[in-house]
Amino acid sequence: MTVALALFVALLLDAVFGEPKKSHPLPMFGAWASTIEERLILPSQQPKRYQKIAGLYALLLSVIPITGVIFSMTRLPLVNELLSPVILYLCIAPKSLLQHTLAIYQPLQNGNLIQARRAVSMIVSRETQQMDAQEIRKATIESTLENGADAIFAPIFWFVVAGPTGAVIYRLSNTLDAMWGYKNQRYYYFGFAVARLDDILNWIPARLTALSYMLLGDMHQAWTCYRQQSPHCESPNAGVVMSAGAGSLNVQLGGPAIYHGQLKNKPALGTGRKAINQDIKRANQLIVCTTLLWFSLITLGETLA
Repeated sequence: MTVALALFVALLLDAVFGEPKKSHPLPMFGAWASTIEERLILPSQQPKRYQKIAGLYALLLSVIPITGVIFSMTRLPLVNELLSPVILYLCIAPKSLLQHTLAIYQPLQNGNLIQARRAVSMIVSRETQQMDAQEIRKATIESTLENGADAIFAPIFWFVVAGPTGAVIYRLSNTLDAMWGYKNQRYYYFGFAVARLDDILNWIPARLTALSYMLLGDMHQAWTCYRQQSPHCESPNAGVVMSAGAGSLNVQLGGPAIYHGQLKNKPALGTGRKAINQDIKRANQLIVCTTLLWFSLITLGETLA
């Protein structure tokens, strides 16, 4: 099975079934990783090098057994043909992302801030209880742009590069980063290894995603925002994706936000006007168009090869 055909089947499965609610393997992986964490994490008083080593060991113990099984199974041609699109389907989540953002858009349209805050809390880590409508819009669009890279395009990139095993390694590492990648007392050193791995695995896909956002929107503004604003962002990958996406959509994003009770002065992103409700749908359309662009380029590449 070609990569393009596997991607088509994976996208079709996602469009029909969406993200599995009860039997998705990622929650099971999260439970497995949490068990390892509880056994290996060291008190913050321990030397930082020991905490880093414990985190590296936890990362390897979490990821290697699963990816080893996937690699062994997909070495068999027939199994690889059957499993490849299913594995990619489980590693991407375009329909779920679009559903979550529309669940925020609808109450905003109806003026129901309480429901909109509840819905946006499902996709962002910042505090949402006191958000006004503009803050909800910005958080939603930022999350859409960033999760487009993390939950769709990066897994596809690693599937193209390294097959099902590559997509799984990326998805598991990204999941661990969401669990352990916090810069707080508990995880600052324990999560060091997984945070660095996630940065490395996302470096190329994030920039390809940013380039795609540029090509499919206001290219000049997207390039300007990417070049001038992304260096000021804390994340080396989320910054390029969100700055390019904000410029592509020609809206203002970023700015101060509260995380875990603390105000974080994030840099301003984008340009032009303040975001309106319809910009949430425009961000969704950008994700869909980028997915189609990647599928078209992969198909063309395989046709010409």
